[in-house]
Amino acid sequence: MTASYRYDVGILHLLVSPAHAYFGRARDGAAEVPTTDADRVEVVAGKGIVGDRFFGKAAHMDAAVTILAVEALEAMAAELSIGPFDPLLTRRNVVLRGAQLAPLLGREFALESGGDVVRFRAGRPAHPCAWMDRMLTPGAHAAMRGRGGVRCQPLSDGFLSRGPAVLVSPVPLEPEKAGHAVVLRPTRLP
Repeated sequence: MTASYRYDVGILHLLVSPAHAYFGRARDGAAEVPTTDADRVEVVAGKGIVGDRFFGKAAHMDAAVTILAVEALEAMAAELSIGPFDPLLTRRNVVLRGAQLAPLLGREFALESGGDVVRFRAGRPAHPCAWMDRMLTPGAHAAMRGRGGVRCQPLSDGFLSRGPAVLVSPVPLEPEKAGHAVVLRPTRLP
């Protein structure tokens, strides 16, 4: 990866779940699945997050880790005139603050946290499912389209830690996106 921009971000949540909770009909309710909001997770190149439902699954090798920017949920809550959403209900593995994810689609990037660096390739958008209407609020499924995060392939082994982090990006990101301000501190690398 020939990244050239660094952005201060925060890792707010690291979700690890051994099984799917949202399947079948939403009206029947979510499955009772133990979920961990970890302080630190191990990422394995080409496989995903150790202990997660997508880890090592052939169908998910290029999309084993899902990443969401919490600002998308905050904008949705404002549009739907409702209080804040619990980001863990979206079932995304990594919830960031201060990141723009759409410009990363199809590109390699890295997250530095807790003294470790993990490289990813953002493969495709993480489209929301109809469960969002049940788990967040009616209308959330439609409101989340286009801002449900990204599905990523891990390209290196390492650990992600909750707290301050750095997004290393190959593209400059805009300081404002989708109607909400994001403070970015880019530093051009040599």
